[in-house]
Amino acid sequence: MIYVDADACPVKAEAERVALRHKLRMFVVSNGGIRPSMAELVETVIVPDGPDVADMWIADRAGRGDVVVTGDIPLAARVIDNGARVVKHNGEVLDTRNIGGVLATRDLMADMRAADPFRQGGGKPFSKVDRARFLDALEREVRAAARDIA
Repeated sequence: MIYVDADACPVKAEAERVALRHKLRMFVVSNGGIRPSMAELVETVIVPDGPDVADMWIADRAGRGDVVVTGDIPLAARVIDNGARVVKHNGEVLDTRNIGGVLATRDLMADMRAADPFRQGGGKPFSKVDRARFLDALEREVRAAARDIA
């Protein structure tokens, strides 16, 4: 299965294309405000408002043989611990080898932003290259997840 942390996810349509090509069930999880897919294999899950409710829903279900699409690092760490594979929206793959460093960097940056209110993110805009990188990474991870349970 593919689980998509859908709040502010710019690659829902791409993830759906991959899921349908592989005939995988996909869960698009958010606290509302997204248009449901008409595809039979794609289920829109609306969770109650609240901090990390969608993340908890995904973390309670995703495991070995599943792929999670998220930019949420703590969620990524939880599902990696459960045996799932993780692809960020920009195509970066998170796994047991790199999640510790990514978590540490996230925490460091949060501390720096808290110490200096003028140091706010912003980041670079999401590009066509990011979208292509995501599609390539998701395709690879879906195939690897299938091998995980074979």
